[in-house]
Amino acid sequence: MDLLMSVRPGRGCTVVEVRGEVDMATAPQLREGLQRLVDAGDRQVVVDMAEVGFIDSSALGALVVIFKSLRDVGGRLRLAAVQPAVRSVLRVTSVDRAIDVYDSVQAAEADVQSVGGATGG
Repeated sequence: MDLLMSVRPGRGCTVVEVRGEVDMATAPQLREGLQRLVDAGDRQVVVDMAEVGFIDSSALGALVVIFKSLRDVGGRLRLAAVQPAVRSVLRVTSVDRAIDVYDSVQAAEADVQSVGGATGG
């Protein structure tokens, strides 16, 4: 299955809607798409994973790389609307201890606003 990504402005952040499975075939697309945002100056990124039903270790690696890229420039990565199967993978691998996971995009956006985050240029 192809990975579909769309980007839209959120409240104090950039929201990336991801659809499909994120595995070794599509993880590079996710990583590159998110890295382009970081390179363009975005600092507060929320990944809407409501339509992602499966991730593998490649996807975890891509998310961790972007988490570190954002952290290194004073930004933050947030995951939102994570499905139970994906949330389980995040929990078992302890990735959810590094990357904040929210029940909804709105909750993630509210957290961005509460800490005064803003998107970059």
